[in-house]
Amino acid sequence: MLRVTCAIIEFNQKVLIAQRNQNMLLPYKWEFPGGKVERGEQDEVCIVREVKEELNLNIEVQSRLTPVTHHYDTFSLELFPFICSTTSREFELKEHAQVLWVDSQDLLNYDWAEADIPIVKEYLELKLEE
Repeated sequence: MLRVTCAIIEFNQKVLIAQRNQNMLLPYKWEFPGGKVERGEQDEVCIVREVKEELNLNIEVQSRLTPVTHHYDTFSLELFPFICSTTSREFELKEHAQVLWVDSQDLLNYDWAEADIPIVKEYLELKLEE
């Protein structure tokens, strides 16, 4: 079981989403950026590190959403989502096919990796309550 973090990064009423490249598992699916937790690493430290490595973007963790356990055909993961903020919308595209800043109401218009779908839905429910 992989332990993975992901970041819902907010900036000026937009959310950052990333499309997996053709060489990754689940090619061309959309996801929130993040990555594997290293042995002994705290989840909050992992997500800040992964976003810096993948996008050269500095983020700050604001809150945690409900973890998701998902079983794909060839692997299983436990996904730990965080709502994060940033002071810049500038990033470097290093791993993904593309990365976009989108309005939260448009999130369901993308072809998400299955594990991310419950996170998208929980995030949208929180937005409705604001």
